[in-house]
Amino acid sequence: MASVPLPPADRATADIDAVDAPGEAPSLRSRSPWLPRDREWLVLAGYGVTFLALHRLAILWGGVGYYSLWFPAAGVRLALFWRFGARLAPATALTEIIVQCLTGIIVFTQPEWPRGIFGVASPVLAYGIAVAVVRRVADGATGSLATAPMPLGLASVLAPLIAVAFALPWSIVRPDITNVANVRDVIVSLTGFAVGDMLGVLLIAPPLLWIADLSSGSTAMPAMVPSRRDIAEAVIVLGLALGLVGMLASIGLGLPATPVLLAIAWIGLRFGRAAAWAAIVVTAILVLPETVGAIPVDQRLALHMSLAAVTVVGYLAGSFADAEARALAAVARRDRMLFQAERLKTLRAMSVAVIHEISQPLSTLAIEARHLVEISAHADPDIAETARLIERKTVTLSTLVRRLRRFGGRAVDEPSLLPVGALVDTVAALARPEASVAGVAIRIAPVDPEWTVLAQEIEIAQALVNLVRNAVQATDDGVVEIAVTRRDERVAIAVVNHCADHPLVHEGMGVGSLVAKAIVEAHGGTLSRADRGLLRIAHVVTLPLVGTLTGDAA
Repeated sequence: MASVPLPPADRATADIDAVDAPGEAPSLRSRSPWLPRDREWLVLAGYGVTFLALHRLAILWGGVGYYSLWFPAAGVRLALFWRFGARLAPATALTEIIVQCLTGIIVFTQPEWPRGIFGVASPVLAYGIAVAVVRRVADGATGSLATAPMPLGLASVLAPLIAVAFALPWSIVRPDITNVANVRDVIVSLTGFAVGDMLGVLLIAPPLLWIADLSSGSTAMPAMVPSRRDIAEAVIVLGLALGLVGMLASIGLGLPATPVLLAIAWIGLRFGRAAAWAAIVVTAILVLPETVGAIPVDQRLALHMSLAAVTVVGYLAGSFADAEARALAAVARRDRMLFQAERLKTLRAMSVAVIHEISQPLSTLAIEARHLVEISAHADPDIAETARLIERKTVTLSTLVRRLRRFGGRAVDEPSLLPVGALVDTVAALARPEASVAGVAIRIAPVDPEWTVLAQEIEIAQALVNLVRNAVQATDDGVVEIAVTRRDERVAIAVVNHCADHPLVHEGMGVGSLVAKAIVEAHGGTLSRADRGLLRIAHVVTLPLVGTLTGDAA
């Protein structure tokens, strides 16, 4: 929830850090991770204007003391953090402080101005902490709770509670600041704080994030899209629940939230969070206008607590259903990958047998071709040139067969010391035929020959080949670059291409990308995407150098 004079906040997410190009000095953004980047300054300016308007709107639902029972600005704040990262929390706090100074809430000529700044900044930082914690926990967890969109739902509930915990000491030590006089008023005020923020977050943040996904071309939309039949069922269920509440109210039994809570929980579990959010909005439209104006505080707080309970349960139920749907889709995709792996295993066995059969006669042919060049050295120039051409082609074919035999052999199944330069050369050799057909050149920056990793060559080469093939298909200037740099005790292999139509916040989630990510992470590395500026996209694989595994200097 949030305050009328001093509003709280929700929301945080993490952007992929930009990667400096090889040989470039560290940029200002890499040196200052908390500094907003490029268009984020405009986003913060727009947030400031929106915050001011919604802060004024929240006064209509002012509760006991200092806080509003519906604080929609908290939802915008959470959407901002979830979209651009918890790292924007300090800049967002500064934006809100500036707004409060311009509106006269914070006056530097008054002795209480430090407390006013802390009151504005603490909820924002609390929301940033909540989002950062949820994301960190979700990154290292498995199961439905770690599957999108459950982390967002958990952060939406956790952030207001952490903000209340930040406000609790001031409410006890200085109750006059928040216009409360006793313990009861403190409890009511902080309860209103939490309720108002939860309502603001869950009613405002989801549509903002969905709109942002659509505008950027991201696929992170609701996993379950209700059909017309589903919509009809949801309308009937919600209508019956609201009708039951109206009937109970007409006979003097109050406004029980249980029928609506159960109905929206059912809708969320059946049809996902998009349907649940729509049902929540319908309920809020019916409730919020009734709590504006002269209404006893206890009745207003009771109605908003009931609405908050309905909102939290319904949205979490819908998020859980979406997470389950995504988990099932991931399992199905994994099964397809396993089937493909079995086919590839069979193909590998067949190809090894074929290579074995042709390698011996091909070696003999290479020897004879070399002999032919020697005996035709003084023959007719056309004959000599033809002999040299036959030798070159035979040597090339022999080299390719030896590489395929080694690549498909059992020896590469075990991790081994692998020079990064040799790895990059192998990847380029495997990817160049397809790149040539597509009219794309593969450029490789010089690689330090001392850089070595411990890896399964066939697997890590497959991961890099997948990335190069994706870059070849996506580039629009006919060039794919492979650059290798060192970052402390890790090596970074960047596959870079130019792509004008690439979505701004989107990573490919095809089978090739999934396989590459799984292989890299199994080797103790990471796969990330970074914008290099001027529409250049880099997919970066980082791996531990041998020195970090053995304790020796790399």
